[in-house]
Amino acid sequence: MVNGRRLVLLLSLSVVVLIAPHSVVTTLAAPEYDKDAQVCDPLADYFLGMEDYAEAIRRHVAVIQTHPDNALAYYHLGFAYGMTGRHQDELYEYRKAIDLGLSNWELFLNLGLLYLEDRNPAAATEVLQLAVLLAPNRSETHFNLGLAYEHRAMLAPAQQEILLALRLDPSQEDARNTLGVIYAELGDYSRAREEWNDLIQTDPDYEPARTNLAILAKAQHVGP
Repeated sequence: MVNGRRLVLLLSLSVVVLIAPHSVVTTLAAPEYDKDAQVCDPLADYFLGMEDYAEAIRRHVAVIQTHPDNALAYYHLGFAYGMTGRHQDELYEYRKAIDLGLSNWELFLNLGLLYLEDRNPAAATEVLQLAVLLAPNRSETHFNLGLAYEHRAMLAPAQQEILLALRLDPSQEDARNTLGVIYAELGDYSRAREEWNDLIQTDPDYEPARTNLAILAKAQHVGP
């Protein structure tokens, strides 16, 4: 018996890595602005792709000053802010992009990750559900929605989403680790132990599974 002790959900940093916008281009020629196509400025996106976030921010701010209804520019600006740790600015720009009508699975995923980092799993759930609807074949949308459910102790839907993520990408170590955590929280310690042991056999260097096994072993030896 685990005596009500909650297992630590140990996740590698790769779980919540931001998804970079796919509109980065290689040409430096700026096209005419097209509101209907929602094309961002290629030069601004070039610096985003080069991870020169200070210059990307400067240029995206300039784009928005000229074209204040370009929702994609707000999204890209928010992403650049997030990569520099300016998360309140990131949140503002994401919300502005959504208010302007941008419906993009990567935007909703990044916003969901931001809410998870801010310990707001209820808000994360709402936007990650949209990410799943827009990109049902992306494993990362299901995985992070599963995390949001797990943080809210909604274990049945959490398990369903993690299993969907693994069906799309069986190699996800963090998803397998999380599945073990969910099994343990459901009281199925044998399946949790099996999941983590299998994960260690696949990757002996994966420390979160080793740590969770140690936590489980210690907890089960604690008296009532």
